[in-house]
Amino acid sequence: MEVVNALGRRKTAVARIYVKEGNGTITINGRDYKEHFSLSTLHYVVNQPLAVTETEGKYDIKATLDGGGITGQAEALRMAISRALCEINPEYRPALKSKGFLRRDPRMVERKKPGRPKARKRFQFSKR
Repeated sequence: MEVVNALGRRKTAVARIYVKEGNGTITINGRDYKEHFSLSTLHYVVNQPLAVTETEGKYDIKATLDGGGITGQAEALRMAISRALCEINPEYRPALKSKGFLRRDPRMVERKKPGRPKARKRFQFSKR
């Protein structure tokens, strides 16, 4: 099997990954993923596509994460892994699609508007 690359995004986070057959190591920016993501819930999020397709320990994943916060990065990585698994074996697609791992989450931060303190908040109204 050759190296398969994929891209995942969430908010402003971008994950570029390279997947090849191996023993299941996940490396992010040159570090282990458990070192990069300190929370166990984020470890779970990253491993979700591998658990759904029952491919834990079969592929080595080398990822480059950029932008956003840790939750956005973890969800971008989940999407990239799901896309790569679909490219490796198209039979995984229905299971991953039903869980919603292939859908790009469109929710972004709303921009700040002029004349207001935040995106929607307004300054206190004074009648007199």
